[in-house]
Amino acid sequence: MEESKKYLIIIAGPTAIGKTDLAIKVAKEFETEIISADARQLYKEMNIGTAKPDAQQLAAVKHHFIDTLSIVENYNAGKFETDALKVLEELYKMKDVVVMAGGSGLYINAVRFGIDEMPDIDTEIRNAIKEDFAKHGIAFLQEELLRSDPEYHAKVDLANPSRLMRALEVFRATGIPYSSFLNKEKKPRPFDEIYIGLNTDRKQLYKRINQRVDTMIQDGLEEEVRSLMSHEGTNAMQTVGYREWFEYIDGNGTKEAVIEAIKQHTRNYAKRQLTWFNRDEKIKWFFPFEKDAILDYISERRNG
Repeated sequence: MEESKKYLIIIAGPTAIGKTDLAIKVAKEFETEIISADARQLYKEMNIGTAKPDAQQLAAVKHHFIDTLSIVENYNAGKFETDALKVLEELYKMKDVVVMAGGSGLYINAVRFGIDEMPDIDTEIRNAIKEDFAKHGIAFLQEELLRSDPEYHAKVDLANPSRLMRALEVFRATGIPYSSFLNKEKKPRPFDEIYIGLNTDRKQLYKRINQRVDTMIQDGLEEEVRSLMSHEGTNAMQTVGYREWFEYIDGNGTKEAVIEAIKQHTRNYAKRQLTWFNRDEKIKWFFPFEKDAILDYISERRNG
């Protein structure tokens, strides 16, 4: 008997657009599970600022790659590729459809296309780059990356120091741009993809972002950050929603300024996400409220 075709339904889009709700609806419809493609929701200690699915959502459908690491552990897209493909291999033994949802475009593309084997990095190089970041700030990393690897500079999230430091580690260790190690040719995959993007008009998106940040504050984001300050130097803590608190906790600035900075930085991040996803012609775009149309589109793709 011929083996049934396998599908990976990818749900992408900017932060706060509604990817989690749609992923759960789609996963329920096809009685399957969800792979989270979010680089921060992996960490057990980071809950409020990463907008993880809540307990009710996690109970509704099984999610993979939520709360799987400690904040002190290093992780990257290459490891995610390996780990996600192992999960997919197991799931496809039982299911024809799996859902992958998230806003980390690099993680999504790692599963779709693969990332070439990265070189091992000497600890001294890694520590030197961390020291550069601590002394000179993120602009220093951005400028070095622009000089050493303009191709990767043009597409990376420039506000994410962990991504910048990783690229610079590779370049300093090998003299070869990080982008050269990113696989340009698609590796064989055991699935056909159905790629769905969510978006709305800019004003509505920014409203959703601002409301989400307000909710995070009400839910105790400041307290969460304070509880994690012993890990201030980790890559995960250098991201939006966390790093904005550091000076305030040290006694500088106002809470209102922190909240406004988080909103602004989150809006900027959403713009960069959309720039990334808009370059991909395989994405079929929908508004978040078009859930029935999305299900119809998935069915057409599977049956067509």
